[in-house]
Amino acid sequence: MNYEKLRENRFNQWFMVHLRYLLGVAFIPSGYTKLIGNRFTQISTDHPIGYFFEGLYQSGFYYQFIGFAQLLAGFLLMTQRLATFGNLIYFSLITNICIITISLSFKGTWLITSLMLFASTVLLIWDYQKLKPIFSYPSASRISAHTETSVYWQITGLVYFLLFISFSIFDLNTALKGFVAGLIFITFAVTNTVTYLRYRRNKKNADESNRDEISSASSIEGGEVQ
Repeated sequence: MNYEKLRENRFNQWFMVHLRYLLGVAFIPSGYTKLIGNRFTQISTDHPIGYFFEGLYQSGFYYQFIGFAQLLAGFLLMTQRLATFGNLIYFSLITNICIITISLSFKGTWLITSLMLFASTVLLIWDYQKLKPIFSYPSASRISAHTETSVYWQITGLVYFLLFISFSIFDLNTALKGFVAGLIFITFAVTNTVTYLRYRRNKKNADESNRDEISSASSIEGGEVQ
């Protein structure tokens, strides 16, 4: 199966949309914590990990800039429309984070960051046709046309971002956390249901159109034979 067919597969498209959501959400808590200037961890500075993060925290504006970059990358990924740009930022950040977790021997965390790096790489490969001109310069390169992500997924990404970041911004009690979690679930269910029904309707219309064309072609051929 070649690249074009992989891009046209409906399940692959659905999976990539939700992979962007997942990666974007993963950066929200840590990004917001850094942006507002709070410590990311309470590990003692006697430990190499705690010492590293304390030094990073003491860097001041740079520490907050990292948080801003994480939130920006996550937000752009979740908008879907600007996901390629967001993933380029995301890839640079998660590569750095992954190397840090490996070099400082984070227990288990290195595996999570490695999977995040792998997922970001998959998204870069998915958007290869958008990045191809960068690597083929100065030779001419044809960019294949691909259908843009549905506006439903774009709006859903914005809703997800606002809902998930509310966990970090507001001091929610258990009831409110459950309410927000319920809204997230409802958003997921409604968006996927609507998208699936639209897909079935469009597929049905396409099948009927193909049958009509075949029927018309058969009638014309029959008339010519007579």
